[in-house]
Amino acid sequence: MNLHEYQGKELLSSFGVRIQRGIVAQTADEAVTAAKKLTEETGTGWHVIKAQVHAGGRGKGGGVKLAKNLDEVKEIAGQIIGMNLVTPQTSAEGKKVHQVLIAEDVYYPGDNEPEEYYMSVLLNRGTGKNMIMYSTEGGMDIEQVAEETPHLIFTEEIDPALGLMPFQARRVAFNLGLSGVAFKEMTKFVSALYTAYVKSDASLFEINPVLKTSDEKIMAVDSKVTLDGNALFRHKDLAELRDKREENPIEVEAGELGLNYVDLDGNVGCMVNGAGLAMATMDLIKHSGGEPANFLDVGGTADAARVEAAFKIILKDPNVKAILINIFGGIVRCDRVAQGVIDAYKNMGTINVPIIVRLQGTNADIAKDLIDNSGLDVLSATEFQEAADKVQEVLA
Repeated sequence: MNLHEYQGKELLSSFGVRIQRGIVAQTADEAVTAAKKLTEETGTGWHVIKAQVHAGGRGKGGGVKLAKNLDEVKEIAGQIIGMNLVTPQTSAEGKKVHQVLIAEDVYYPGDNEPEEYYMSVLLNRGTGKNMIMYSTEGGMDIEQVAEETPHLIFTEEIDPALGLMPFQARRVAFNLGLSGVAFKEMTKFVSALYTAYVKSDASLFEINPVLKTSDEKIMAVDSKVTLDGNALFRHKDLAELRDKREENPIEVEAGELGLNYVDLDGNVGCMVNGAGLAMATMDLIKHSGGEPANFLDVGGTADAARVEAAFKIILKDPNVKAILINIFGGIVRCDRVAQGVIDAYKNMGTINVPIIVRLQGTNADIAKDLIDNSGLDVLSATEFQEAADKVQEVLA
C-alpha cells in the first residue's frame, strides 16, 4: 500500500525523523489558510506547493512549484488541484490531483550551501537482508545515477538479527562526506529512518532528497513510502491511510470481491485458480501469440457467483478479445467449476468474446462433457497445448 508524501512524512516524524513541515489543502482557499498557519509556526516566507499523487517525477510534470507570496500560493494551488498530472511514472492520461501539500521553504540562506542526498531502505531479496541505499546525488532519478555514475551509489546491508549497528550509521554519514554537526545529525537521521521502516512493516522508504540545510540540519524533504499489505492487520491506523482514488478502480473492486487481480495491457483475459498456475497461464498466452490482459486468481472456491464476478471484472477491460479459464481441480472439483462457468454465462446473458475453458484434475472428463453439451459458445480443452492452440485460433 502506497502513502502520499504528507502521510509518509507524518509517519517518519512519529519516529523522530526530521521532516520538511507542511499542511495539506484540498482547495486554493485552504492552501492560503495553510500557508498563513505554516508561516506562524515555522517563520517560512516562501511556500512549496506539492501535488499529492502516488507517482514520482511530480516536479517534471509541473506538480511542484514555489510560491513567494500568498497570491502565488492561491494561484498555483488553484492550477495544480484538479489537474491531470502526467509524470514519467503515470500513464499518458496522468493522475488527477485532489490535494496539495503546502510545505515550508527549507532552502534558506546560511553559513553553508544546502546539499541534497538520496536515501532509501528496502529489502535485498538476493541476501534476505534489509538494505540502506544512498548517494550524494540527491534530487536525481536513482536509475539514472546507477546507469551513469554507479560508483556514487553506496549500500549498507543490515543483519536482521542485529539491526542497524551504530558503526553502520556512521559509515553512511562518512560516505556522504559529512563532518561535525551534520555528521551527528545524519547518524541520528539514518537510525530513526531504519527504525521507522522496521516498526511500520514497510517494504520501501525512499527519501529523495535528504537535505543538509545551510545550518547543518538533516531532514526529509520528500518521502515515498510503501507498506507491506500483508502486515496491515498489525497496523490498523496505517491501513486507514489508504487512498483508493489513487488505485486502479478495477483492482479495487476485485479486491473487495475477494479476487486477486492485477490489470495488464494485453488482449486475453485470464481466470485461474492459484498464483503459480496463473503465471504459467500468462506464459501460455504469450506463446500462443496473445498478450495477457490481467492476472486473476479466483482461489479455491470457483463457484458460479465467484466465476460470474470474475467475468464481470475481466470484461470491464475493453481491450479483452478472448478469455482463457484455466482451472486445476484439486481443492475444487472440475465439474463444479464447469457448472459455475455455465451458470455464470447464463446469468450474464450474451458474452461477446470467445471463451476457452481448460479444466484438468478431479472429474475433468465430466467437466468437459458439461461444457461441450451446454449449448454455449464456450470452447473446452484438457491439455495446455490444446488451450494454447484455441487461444491462437480465436485471436487470428
